[in-house]
Amino acid sequence: MVHFAALLAFAASLLPAAALAKLKPTRWHTNGTYINNATTAAADPYVRWDQNTGAYWAYSTEGADSGWYFAIYTSPDLATWSKIPGGAIKSDSANIWAQDWWWAPECYYNEKTGWYFLFHAGRFLNQSKVAEYFKYPDFEEASKIGVAVSRSPSGPFVSIADRPIDYYPFDPDYDDVNLLMQPPYLVPPASHEAGETAPKGTYIPSIDPNVFWDDDGSIWLFFSRNAYRNWVWSDEFGKYIEESNIYTVRLDDAWWHDPHAKTLPTVHKSFRDVHQGAPAGWTTSVNASFPGPTRKDGWVPVISYKLQPQVWENAHVNDHAASGGSLKDRRWSEGSTTIKRYDSNGSPVYFLTYSANNYASPDYGIGYAVSDKVSGPYYKSGSNPVLSQDASRAIFSTGHGSIVASGADPAELYYPHHARPSPSSSRHLYTARLFVEPDLLYLGFGTDAGDLRLPLGVAPLSIKAEPAASANGSYEVVVRSASGAKFDLANPINRVRVEVAGAGASATVDGPLVNVDKNGANAKGQTTVRFVYERARSNATLPWTPVSQVRGIGEGDVVDLTISV
Repeated sequence: MVHFAALLAFAASLLPAAALAKLKPTRWHTNGTYINNATTAAADPYVRWDQNTGAYWAYSTEGADSGWYFAIYTSPDLATWSKIPGGAIKSDSANIWAQDWWWAPECYYNEKTGWYFLFHAGRFLNQSKVAEYFKYPDFEEASKIGVAVSRSPSGPFVSIADRPIDYYPFDPDYDDVNLLMQPPYLVPPASHEAGETAPKGTYIPSIDPNVFWDDDGSIWLFFSRNAYRNWVWSDEFGKYIEESNIYTVRLDDAWWHDPHAKTLPTVHKSFRDVHQGAPAGWTTSVNASFPGPTRKDGWVPVISYKLQPQVWENAHVNDHAASGGSLKDRRWSEGSTTIKRYDSNGSPVYFLTYSANNYASPDYGIGYAVSDKVSGPYYKSGSNPVLSQDASRAIFSTGHGSIVASGADPAELYYPHHARPSPSSSRHLYTARLFVEPDLLYLGFGTDAGDLRLPLGVAPLSIKAEPAASANGSYEVVVRSASGAKFDLANPINRVRVEVAGAGASATVDGPLVNVDKNGANAKGQTTVRFVYERARSNATLPWTPVSQVRGIGEGDVVDLTISV
């Protein structure tokens, strides 16, 4: 009689993983785990599950090769990341409009048109372009939002146009205290009364785009009002503090439905030029050499200290004095992501995550807010921050992530984000399980340290070993997820362990390549080689564990992910 586990192992070695999964009446589980080991360089990561490739794709501010903007990584399991050579946008490709500050990429796929859209921030440095969008040619930190497109999640992406999206957010009530200050604009007026003497009105620099599609078909852009040129008087501290806030605006949908992806997004007509005529006496340019914008589009405030103050967001309001005058007093609200759920009464609940405090500081953390309407008002959770540094686990600067549903039915939610293994380290990609309870207006995270369960849908994994073309006696080992995505066996989370049976035989492993030396003493067929797929663990006494999988309790024997040749 053939042993059931052996039969499954044999089938796994022959059938594609996706086909094997269809044969199983119940869900597969694996003992394979992952660790957040800070090996993937990333900042402001946006992660999406791509049905076309059966893999997760991550887009990052940092990590691209020279001559490219935005790193791209792919993964079968939200943990084993492989870098795509180059990046998302080639720096000399068509329609490059921003000079620097290429930040916070987010990628969305339209399954009807087959186009991938990459939203991102960028900054103008050219004075004529700065004046075109912000009136003043010396406007501090002139950042806007652009869009690039591709037929593949791996890119390359090409900007739709040689300009940012058609949106001119304007604040008619802002006292533009920068006009009372001198570069480098570190010291604002000492009193509220002095600041109120500044001219009214300013255009809003924008970063950190996040696009949300509501059930009624409306498309909403959430973005951060860059802190620059947004000095807010604080009665609490008796001084001006420069803030970044989170806003939202509705977009039109022509760009989304364009089968050729040549239409640039523009603000919806309900927000277009709503501040026309305000403030009184406004002029559109400083002189004839720098004609400024004429549109004054609207927006909806979502997250700010003024709307709902929370003490944890005050980590840097005294940085000017603490730095000896080299930094500004600031607050940050940025890097938002919005999802929608329904409570048990069928009422909608919008959950919005956001980051606060300086991204370079260990105090960078995650809060969330809830609303019953996409445009708010949003109410911050009293349990904020819900994800923050933990020195005992060597995790610092947790922030600016995205929400992704796993490729399983039912799907699980995860929150890939960046963090640092030490306060002075660079940023890396971490992943934590995310839980939401609409009835309780609750959002919380599982741990992002230790040995963490792989997302549902990754198993059953498959393994095969084929003779490599490089040399006689060499094999290439391939491990794939249930959806067919390939594991990078050179990633430090993974390894292939080799067991060789045969007098005088030995083997060496280099990622997926295994070289077997039969020592020339044995006849063909006398040497047996067994390949075992293992995952790294956080446990120093048991640093590796062989991967096995099972269909469920009582549903069948445990299947080890091994193969022999």
